[in-house]
Amino acid sequence: MNFSAKRGQTPSNSGPSKETAEGEGAGTHAIRKAVALKYAPGEQKAPTVIAKGKGKVAEAIVEKARESGVPVQEDASLVEVLSKLELDQEIPGELYQLVAEVLSYIYRSDNRMKEMRDSQRKGL
Repeated sequence: MNFSAKRGQTPSNSGPSKETAEGEGAGTHAIRKAVALKYAPGEQKAPTVIAKGKGKVAEAIVEKARESGVPVQEDASLVEVLSKLELDQEIPGELYQLVAEVLSYIYRSDNRMKEMRDSQRKGL
């Protein structure tokens, strides 16, 4: 699972942000941050940070996730908190509920997409 956000993005503004990045000159270049989590129920106690970065590193993390079929969820508040964790660190207990809500949303969305694809295949 991968979380990403652009600088200036807030939970009420979950769409892309066009904030000017500091130190990158004029224009509408947004600084993107991304954090990737791995969670294997039964093998791990909690999700673990497996990658994080900003700018081009964040873009590469998101691109790799999408290429691999890993769900990507944009959540600026969550990515800010998760980006403070170390690599290979399990998320702390205080974040379980928040991450669980996002995981639940992603899994439900993923299941709906699979059901839609299956029903389209049956209709062909």
